[in-house]
Amino acid sequence: MTIQPSVRVLGPADVGTLRSLLAVFADAFEDPERYLERQPSDPYLHKLLSTEMFLAIVAEAGTRVVGGLTGYVLPKFEQACCEFYLYDLAVAHDHRRQGVAKAMIERLQTLAAERGFDGIFVQAHRDDGPAIALYARLGVGEDVLHFDIAPAGAGP
Repeated sequence: MTIQPSVRVLGPADVGTLRSLLAVFADAFEDPERYLERQPSDPYLHKLLSTEMFLAIVAEAGTRVVGGLTGYVLPKFEQACCEFYLYDLAVAHDHRRQGVAKAMIERLQTLAAERGFDGIFVQAHRDDGPAIALYARLGVGEDVLHFDIAPAGAGP
C-alpha cells in the first residue's frame, strides 16, 4: 500500500528538506550538475527560505521528499499586483501518476489566494508531454518562446 504524501510549504528551518528536494530535481530532470554539484551554503538557503519572494512546497511520504515545486513572487510595475512564477516542479519516479503534482499545485493555488497573488504561471518544454497535460488541465496555455540572455562577458 502506497503512503499518500503530505504537502507542505517549507520555512527557514527546512534547509535539509530543501536539499532533499534538490536531489529529487536532479534525478527527475537528469541534471545532477545543476542541482547537486554546486549547492549553496546553509545560510544562503536559510535566507532564501526566509524571504517572501521565494516559495518551496514539498510532498513527503513519511520522511522522504517525493516531490516539490519552487518559484518566485514577481511584483509587477504596471499594476499594484504580483504573480507567482512556478520555476521547477518534479515528482519522484515511483510517485508519479498518483496526483502528487496536482496536490502541490492545489496547495500553491490556495497559498496564492491567501497571499493575494494575481496569477500563477509556468513554462514547459514542448516535448514534455506529461507536464503539458498537467498544466493544460489546470490552466490556459499560451504559445510563447523563451530566450536565455547571458550577462555581459558570459558568452552566448
